[in-house]
Amino acid sequence: MTADAPTKRYCRRAAWTLVAITPLIAELALGSTPIRMAWLVLLWIPIYGAGVLLIRELAVRRGRGWPTILLLAVCYELLEDGIGLQALTSPRLYDAADWGARLLGFNVPYWFANTGYHAVFTVAIPIALTGLLFPSHRDRPYMGRFGLTTTAIVMALGVLVLRVSVPPSEDPGYQAPPAFVIGCLAVVLVVGVLALTAVPAPNRPVTAARVPGLRPLALASGLATLVFFALTFPVFGARQPAFTEGLWVLAPLAAAAIGIAWGYRTLLRWTDSREWTDRHTLALIGGALVAHSAGGMVIMAHNAVDRSGLAAIIALTLLAVYLIDRRLRAREALAAA
Repeated sequence: MTADAPTKRYCRRAAWTLVAITPLIAELALGSTPIRMAWLVLLWIPIYGAGVLLIRELAVRRGRGWPTILLLAVCYELLEDGIGLQALTSPRLYDAADWGARLLGFNVPYWFANTGYHAVFTVAIPIALTGLLFPSHRDRPYMGRFGLTTTAIVMALGVLVLRVSVPPSEDPGYQAPPAFVIGCLAVVLVVGVLALTAVPAPNRPVTAARVPGLRPLALASGLATLVFFALTFPVFGARQPAFTEGLWVLAPLAAAAIGIAWGYRTLLRWTDSREWTDRHTLALIGGALVAHSAGGMVIMAHNAVDRSGLAAIIALTLLAVYLIDRRLRAREALAAA
């Protein structure tokens, strides 16, 4: 990613696309907001849409790449779950305290699972998908300084909307400790500044590394998503991830962390290759999104209506991936002509 182009050709359509698809992917396609309550997505647009747009714009304007974006995703998680929902310290909300390893009042497994989830499905995938749809603006800001300032204000309001809408009904009476809230803000500030200043700009050489085919890549992406869910979220009625008890929950979390590190290094090797194309990126996204909604049927769906809604979303995802892939093939054919 590079800094703002001198021509200042902004793309508001790309900005609004990112704002719109982020809560759809992060909430509706997982089932955490079931399709029968899809109207709630409107409430999540300020925190999800504006939040991820802000992350993308800050990284691009600073000439930074994916490492910066992923670090800013960690900040996003702290603002959403730590301050907005207060789920990182609540003893009751979402049963997060029952996931085990609640250290000094901090719901460690819940934080780990949701940090990984938000980094990929709330932040990385919507940004990458929007980049595929608007390739000419991929490395440029989508909006000017006024838009950037407005986006930051809307995101802050989104955290407030989350705070006044969910905890009072789902976790009445609970208030996160002031020291924790101050600590969250301090971590967000420090990590955010380091991500935008100390993390180097992308400057990796192009290699001749072999990359998987599109279908194997999609299957591997989908399998990795399901394994992540199995290791980090309670499933099939379990109280803790991976059917563990007590501090044993740290074992699957460690396995997930190792897998994430290995997967990240593998993706770096593949994406550095001259063989990597936008169609590979789409295959990676498509496989993850289908598995993501399939996992939501187990983790989030509570009845047949919810599962049917997620099945419909899987069908729509496959259709969307097919249509975007056809567009990418036409783009490649035009470039080769």
